[in-house]
Amino acid sequence: MQKAGDEGTPGKRRRKALGVVGLVLGLTAVVAGGAYLYQRLDARGEGGQLDELIFDGQRAYQYALDQCAIGPRPPGSESGWIAGDYIIGQLEELGWEVGTQEFEYEGVPLRNIIGKLGQGPVAILGAHYDTRPVADRDPEHPDEPILGGNDGASGVAVLLELAAVLPQHELRNEVWLAFFDAEDSGHLDGWPWCVGSTFMAEELAVEPAYVIVVDMVGDSDQQLYYEANSDVALRQTLWHIAADLGYDQFIPQVRHSILDDHLPFARKGIPAVDIIDFDYPYWHTTDDTCDRLGPESLERVGRVLEEFLMGAHLTGGAGE
Repeated sequence: MQKAGDEGTPGKRRRKALGVVGLVLGLTAVVAGGAYLYQRLDARGEGGQLDELIFDGQRAYQYALDQCAIGPRPPGSESGWIAGDYIIGQLEELGWEVGTQEFEYEGVPLRNIIGKLGQGPVAILGAHYDTRPVADRDPEHPDEPILGGNDGASGVAVLLELAAVLPQHELRNEVWLAFFDAEDSGHLDGWPWCVGSTFMAEELAVEPAYVIVVDMVGDSDQQLYYEANSDVALRQTLWHIAADLGYDQFIPQVRHSILDDHLPFARKGIPAVDIIDFDYPYWHTTDDTCDRLGPESLERVGRVLEEFLMGAHLTGGAGE
């Protein structure tokens, strides 16, 4: 993502394949994630549903740790593909219908992932799963890749935990969990931002009721302001739910204008919101690691989305 009017600092693009250590870490994360997943499935009651349908921040945090154990996950890298396989495996084991969009940009193979569940008007919740190839805002290591604990792993972690707790037969929508590739390579080697989400928006065969993007939502010092390019009514509804839940980290004031994965959909006239904490000091640096995350921050965002998807928003809303 990029703050509007901020051109950033170009950096030398790196798409390194994982070495032996990285591959071991990646495979360990996938195996550990699988064991963790079966524990979640064992907790399901009759009908395949979880007995306790409440988003859990600690479980979401484990999904973030799993991703970071794979290492940096830039577009076109072996580690990025492993991360995608990890996401697909989690969704399939949880009973979601999974599809992919495989395409190329500038000769680089990319892959969007979509999990689908429920019936009704299509509702898309999205997050990017790639990480920036270089830490171009890091004064000491500007050519190193980032791990993306917050900028990459946190949004995916929220979506995967939602995948585990949403009850199929109680959903009011056909929910799509969309995992975008190649969001975060803007201004590197001439690449734009939001390549994966742009491809998905252009290829839509249905018109979603709305799109909600979660990005950089895990900062332990969480501050979630309105984003200026987001749909006014939809963001108002989400922040109203947060207020009802007592989450004053959702601040109903515009602070930033962000070029992020919601914009390709908004430009097609689809109501779209970006839930993002852009006041994150480790953005695009090598210090963007999972120890900067707070499980309670992930939980707040997940609970708001869970309440929204289960129809809490139908009870009313607050004015701007």
